[in-house]
Amino acid sequence: MEQHIKEGISAALKALYSHDLSADEIALQPTRKEFEGTYTFVTFPFARFSKKSPEETGKDIGNFLKENTNEVAGFNTVKGFLNIEVSEASQIGGFAKIFNGKEVSQSPLFQLPTTGRTVVVEYSSPNTNKPLHLGHLRNNFLGNSVSRILKAAGNEVQKVQIINDRGIHICKSMLAWLRFGEGETPESSGLKGDHLVGKYYVAFDKAYKKEIAELTATGMAQDEAEKQAPILLAAQEMLMKWEAKDPEIYALWEKMNGWVYDGFNATYDRMGVDFDKLYYESDTYLIGRDRVMEGLEKGVFFKKEDGSIWVDLTDEGLDEKLLLRKDGTSVYMTQDIGTALMRFDDYPGLSQLIYTVGNEQEYHFKVLFLILKKLGYSWASACYHLSYGMVDLPSGKMKSREGTVVDADDLMKEMANTAKARTEELGKIDGFTADQAEKLYEMLGLGAIKYFLLKVDPKKRMLFNPAESIEFQGNTGPFIQYTFARISAILRKANQIGVSTEQIDYNALKNVHQTEKDLVFALGQYPERLNLAADAYSPAIIAQYIYDLAKDYNRFYTELSIFNESEKSVQQFRVALSALTAETIKVSMGLLGIQVPDRM
Repeated sequence: MEQHIKEGISAALKALYSHDLSADEIALQPTRKEFEGTYTFVTFPFARFSKKSPEETGKDIGNFLKENTNEVAGFNTVKGFLNIEVSEASQIGGFAKIFNGKEVSQSPLFQLPTTGRTVVVEYSSPNTNKPLHLGHLRNNFLGNSVSRILKAAGNEVQKVQIINDRGIHICKSMLAWLRFGEGETPESSGLKGDHLVGKYYVAFDKAYKKEIAELTATGMAQDEAEKQAPILLAAQEMLMKWEAKDPEIYALWEKMNGWVYDGFNATYDRMGVDFDKLYYESDTYLIGRDRVMEGLEKGVFFKKEDGSIWVDLTDEGLDEKLLLRKDGTSVYMTQDIGTALMRFDDYPGLSQLIYTVGNEQEYHFKVLFLILKKLGYSWASACYHLSYGMVDLPSGKMKSREGTVVDADDLMKEMANTAKARTEELGKIDGFTADQAEKLYEMLGLGAIKYFLLKVDPKKRMLFNPAESIEFQGNTGPFIQYTFARISAILRKANQIGVSTEQIDYNALKNVHQTEKDLVFALGQYPERLNLAADAYSPAIIAQYIYDLAKDYNRFYTELSIFNESEKSVQQFRVALSALTAETIKVSMGLLGIQVPDRM
């Protein structure tokens, strides 16, 4: 229907003004609720071809469409906006094409053509010296949702992460455990492994600051004290031993990382995210180091007097970037060069490699992509940084070294408890067993976090408000989940009283209500919204779509009766609308990684 209208506008521009514009180049947008119409076409850019005002241009095109396009029943113009009214028959016919009465999940609405593209999406990528926190939640939910959206849009998608399992930060936790741990384990402490290791990362920082204070008290300059603190020098020595595969240090590293992986896996399971392949910095940095040495031999990189290796990017408007330290140890850039190489080897013909990483690393990825280009890899242009803003809380920023982070496990638990309190307060668990109620609380709590973090454009910095996120009204996950549960109850009742939607007499539908038309139109927008979200790597587009759809359904539910409707075909149609809306909400929320409950 939308395509036919675009083709009609293309024909109008050609016939009326001798202006060639293909249907694919024409943009339509939903008509705003305060105006009559289904689609709106902006005519301002075409006044120069018509030699008329934008409003007169709109009237010309509107009259042409009404006379030559079956889908158009009428139009109105507001300044440079042509509001097009789609005929009732076309709208109902459009619904009949996308509604599958036997198996709604198999609706053509959700069957997008394959693109033939393979996309790798990296997300999470934690350090093994601390547990996951609120910032990791946005990262994981964003990367996982983008992966789901790209797959639904017809791409072959691989979800990966690079686990930062080596480096000076890891050695800090290891050294602190050796000095202060007294053999403490996850079993003896009752702590998850990632929490236990994170405890010693904080302990290192406290000891480090104490030593700096002691050195500055003797008259040493602050910056020099920061470099000469004995505990830092010991951590640097440990890193060199690790890279030399010292047996004792390596065994400690494997043991403590094992604790962390067990903790991470439990957190990922609760989050509802997963990965197709894991990469480890302890593997990839060696490949990167080899490529850096090759680049040095070829003159792509240069060595300073102290033996460190650098790349000069001043011609590209950047600066010089360290690739290998003077002692030969690697930096993050070394690892990332190796990781990129491994991924393009593992996935031949890869169309795009997406890095889901916070916007504080934008410079890092500009440098990485330029280095890969300088090394001669043609696929460097297929690398993309999906940059996102930081998450703040009402209490302010988080600092992991100081132990002031908002722990992901604690936050998910807190949100489930809040969901329990709010649900019991509103009396939405009548008839639930204790186990069913607990599953509902978890679904609502996790859905609230995911939706709140994903409804904001990824590029924007955001404030996460736990109390606001769990509300059952407004633009929240629980509001949409409750709408789905309401529709599910309607469908159960329809099934109980024998309202079948397998054979609806669409020809008998007359004077379809505006709220029904709005709902039909909103459902038909799903493929377009999905493709827009895929192109922009933005789950926020899907979140806004679901919220608008839920509002449209609630308006329909409030204004029209379903089971008191005496006309059989109308009753069937309204149940069918409900069924397809429920499935679209379920599928769309699934793109955000959110489950929806059948009952509340």
